[in-house]
Amino acid sequence: MAGLAIGLGNVWRFPYMMGQHGGSAFLFIYLLCMVLLAVPALACEWSFGRAVREGPVAAYRAAFGPRLGLLAGLVLLFGVFMALCYYSLIVANVVFSAGFAAWRGFMGPGIEAYHAGLANSQLQYGVALLVVAFSIWVVRRGLRRGIELANRLLVPVFGLIALYLVAVALNLEGAVPLLFNYLQPDFSKAGPDVWFAAMGQACFSVGLSGVLHVMYGSYMKADQRPVPTALNTSLMDAGAAMLATLFVVPAALVFGISMAAGPGLLFDTLPRLFAAMPGGRYLAALFLMGWAMVAMLTIIATFDAVVTGLADLTSGRISRDRWMAVIAIAVAAVMLPIAFHTHWIGTLDLVFGSGMFMLGSLLAVTGIAWGLGRRTLADQFQPGLPKPILAGVVFWVRYIVPLALTAILGGFIYSAV
Repeated sequence: MAGLAIGLGNVWRFPYMMGQHGGSAFLFIYLLCMVLLAVPALACEWSFGRAVREGPVAAYRAAFGPRLGLLAGLVLLFGVFMALCYYSLIVANVVFSAGFAAWRGFMGPGIEAYHAGLANSQLQYGVALLVVAFSIWVVRRGLRRGIELANRLLVPVFGLIALYLVAVALNLEGAVPLLFNYLQPDFSKAGPDVWFAAMGQACFSVGLSGVLHVMYGSYMKADQRPVPTALNTSLMDAGAAMLATLFVVPAALVFGISMAAGPGLLFDTLPRLFAAMPGGRYLAALFLMGWAMVAMLTIIATFDAVVTGLADLTSGRISRDRWMAVIAIAVAAVMLPIAFHTHWIGTLDLVFGSGMFMLGSLLAVTGIAWGLGRRTLADQFQPGLPKPILAGVVFWVRYIVPLALTAILGGFIYSAV
């Protein structure tokens, strides 16, 4: 579950979101929203999938009826499919960065060649196709020999390398005072936009979408406790975001890079950080490839969810392998124009990565809490929870969490319009 949650949202998205929305005030609000909003919503998505024991389309049909549920399931599958298309291109940028680091490094004129390679649409599209092909290979190996094995190997390696990067960044001259100064919270900057951004980032970061975790929930054992598991997963995810903050922020401040630089913040900061450390060329390749592999875990989960959803829809008349081939061809076709118009990625991420994912999580929470009913929700949350705590949790996820997700979705629509 942590492998699905940890990815680009932690290392790429979190530092620049923090830089654009109030600095450390955003950080504290994000942590609060992670515990009060993301954890219960995550537990609901898993419980929704486990209660039905089928893919996301079947889950929504069970909760909302055959017609409305089918429509909701197909719309959300389309949303994660579109996210898969542009997300694969971003992961391709990371894979290319790893390969370039191993080949030439980021020293001297190499940095110019690196940025030229990032801007080469044909090259990035080719790398993205390799990313998609690898993800399909893992999905075909199945849950135990493919998805779970990849998670267990890659997440710890990524964490160890990130810890080393934190040590290097904090040893840069003047890094610690600059970091402490930056982390002084100024809640006067925490207006409604910062709250909405922090709430949205907490939900995006753990992968709430109404599809991916619903799919993984169908794999969970009956005696698995969803609330403690959601808390552990969210803490690991937040820890990854904190690690990214502790090496991206001090390095950016030391090198004079604006924290409000936006999505390009990480790709401006990391090459300079690696160039400043002993053996940076090889450590850069190792870290970037480890990060790319962890990010691929989200792509793997998305492929699995889309293929399973469509296979359930056709009741086995079309095999998973055939659906996998169809989805792979569709992804390759949709990625092509995006690769040559990379400025579309920001808009696509806003529509699908923010808006559609929040809609999906809202529908999943509503599906388990209201569509399947209070008794089903309580039965799913029951293992290990005392009755008074269970009653409070059930109330929270039936009323407070849907209202919060509706507020985030409304704030997104307002800002987009």
